[in-house]
Amino acid sequence: MFEQGDNVNLESPAAPGEAGPENSNRTFIIVAGIFAGLVFLTLVCLAVYVLVIAPSQGGRKAAEAATVAAQNTQVSQAMTQTVEASLWTPTEPLASPTIEGLATETPVVALDGDTATPETDPLTATMAALNTQVAIALLTPTATLSATLVALPVGGFADEVGLPGLLIIALALALVILLARKLRSAPAR
Repeated sequence: MFEQGDNVNLESPAAPGEAGPENSNRTFIIVAGIFAGLVFLTLVCLAVYVLVIAPSQGGRKAAEAATVAAQNTQVSQAMTQTVEASLWTPTEPLASPTIEGLATETPVVALDGDTATPETDPLTATMAALNTQVAIALLTPTATLSATLVALPVGGFADEVGLPGLLIIALALALVILLARKLRSAPAR
């Protein structure tokens, strides 16, 4: 069918003035542009977060911490006042209401013999002593309370290297892509 001198290509040969197939790959340039746009958009979003969103969240967290501290102070004061009120005993007898113009005499009764002293209940005496110790401890601070902070677990690549390391790796991978493309399009020797 075909003889040795026949042109096997079904396409017509390119004229000397026409350009041959493109030396640069247009699709690669478009994809690289899209990736560059994504990287730029990511950097813009990161800048907005760092400069706008994070400071407002920090202020909100500080306000919440101040509110919690104020509430804790109120609760502590209320508890202190409750303990102080439970330990209070009147030092003077309360005046009984009297009707003016009505004179009453109370007869004095004298008892002969030994007068019995009322027995105190040991449980009542123990509770009174414990309440006194609690009141003294609340009024004189002997130890300061401190909140123990629990650190977040450390794990993952970003915790060890951080954002600068991630950017350097991204640039290195982009460089690898460009070099691979350049080497692939170079003529074989």
